[in-house]
Amino acid sequence: MVEFKYMLNNYKKVLLSFVAICAFIFPGCVNKDHSKKDASKHLSQLQVVTTTGMLADAVRHLGGEYVHVKSIMGPGIDPHLYKPSPEDIMSLTKADLVVFNGLHLEGKMGEILEKLVDKGTAYNYSQGIKGFSGLLVEDGAVDPHIWMDVQLWSQGLDALSKKLEDLSKVVLADNLEKYKLNLADLHAWCIKEVSKIPQQSRVLITAHDAFSYFGKAYHVEVQGIQGLSTESEAGLNEINALVDLIVKKGVKAVFVESSVPVRNVQALIEGARHRGSTIKVGGELYSDAMGDEGTPEGTFIGMIKHNINTIVGALK
Repeated sequence: MVEFKYMLNNYKKVLLSFVAICAFIFPGCVNKDHSKKDASKHLSQLQVVTTTGMLADAVRHLGGEYVHVKSIMGPGIDPHLYKPSPEDIMSLTKADLVVFNGLHLEGKMGEILEKLVDKGTAYNYSQGIKGFSGLLVEDGAVDPHIWMDVQLWSQGLDALSKKLEDLSKVVLADNLEKYKLNLADLHAWCIKEVSKIPQQSRVLITAHDAFSYFGKAYHVEVQGIQGLSTESEAGLNEINALVDLIVKKGVKAVFVESSVPVRNVQALIEGARHRGSTIKVGGELYSDAMGDEGTPEGTFIGMIKHNINTIVGALK
C-alpha cells in the first residue's frame, strides 16, 4: 500500500511537470479560448462619443464590434440649443474619439469641442467631405444639416472610416463598402418616391430651415418657419410671407419636427385659415434628431424613410 502511494505521488509530480513544460513551450495552447476573449475585448474597447444620433449610427455601421458608441443627444433633442451636462463633459473628455457634425450645429458646445480638437481627440465630420462648400444663407453661415442629402452624407464615410481604422488598428473596408451601398440604394429610393409628388405640389414647409439639402437633392421647394438655428424666432412678417405662399400655391400640408416646438406651425395654420386656405399638419418629421432607440426611426436609414413616406403621403 505504501509503495502504491509512493508511485501515485511520483505520477502526479511527473504529470504536473509535463503540464508546466507545455505551458512554457506552447503558451498559446493553454487557455486558448480565454486569450481569444481577451483579444476580442481589447479590440472592442475603442470608446467613441458622438454629438448626434446620425453620427452614432454611422460609427456603429463602420466600426461594428470594435467600437462602443454613445450619443449625447438623444431623440427629441435640439442640437442648436443643447448644453452639455457635467456627465456629458466627462464622457467627451474620456473618449478615445469624439465625432461632431461641425458647421456650428452644436452651437452651445463650441468651446469644449475646440479644446478637444486641439487635444487631438475630436473629429469634425463635415470637414471629411471632399470638395464640400455647403449651402450658404444670407448672413454668410453654412447650413449644417448635411445628413438630409443622403448622397452628400455618404461622402463623409470614407474619412471617418479611416479615422476609426487608425485608432482601432482594424481594417473596416468591408463595413464601409456595405454601408455605402445601403445609402446609395436609399438615395435612389428617395428620388423614386419623391417623383410621385406632382411638380406643382412639391412645396415642403417645416418648423425650421433644416431641409435645404433635402430640397436641393430631391428637387423640392423648401421653406422653414424659423431659420437654420432654432435660436432664431419667426416674426410676423415671416409668418405672413409663408401664408401668402400657401394661398398662392395651394399648399395642403405643413410639417412639424420631433425636436422643435409646434407653436409656430400652429400659428401658420391659423393664419392660412383666416385667408380661407384649408391646411393640415402633414405629419412629424425627424430633422435634427432620430427616433427612439429600437425603432426603425432610431436609425439613419429608418429616419430618412419615415420622412420620405410622410412627405410623399401628405403632398402627392
